[in-house]
Amino acid sequence: DLLDPERLLQCPFDKHHQIRACRFPYHLVKCKENNPEVAKRLATCPFNARHLVPRAELSDHITKCVDKAFVEQDPVSGSFEPFQEPVKNGSTWQAPPCTEDWDTEVLERSPSAFVW
Repeated sequence: DLLDPERLLQCPFDKHHQIRACRFPYHLVKCKENNPEVAKRLATCPFNARHLVPRAELSDHITKCVDKAFVEQDPVSGSFEPFQEPVKNGSTWQAPPCTEDWDTEVLERSPSAFVW
């Protein structure tokens, strides 16, 4: 069962470590400190920080990661959106025109004393 907190998971830093799922995040932090050379060769999945894979395999893992669906799910409608690559040449978003004029607002305010 994937949700069982007592299930055993294999540590990516030391294959001899079998860790309970409920303790796995804490173990990863400590084991990463104890194995800095192995840590340099691993990359963290952007969808689940518990997924540590060899750097060369990260792009393949991202396309197949089962946790990607949870990140892409719309929380309001519950629908899933397909994964989209980020725009490489910048965003096409444009700010709406500003209708505020702070200089005019300062002049229009009545001169009242500040009371604490």
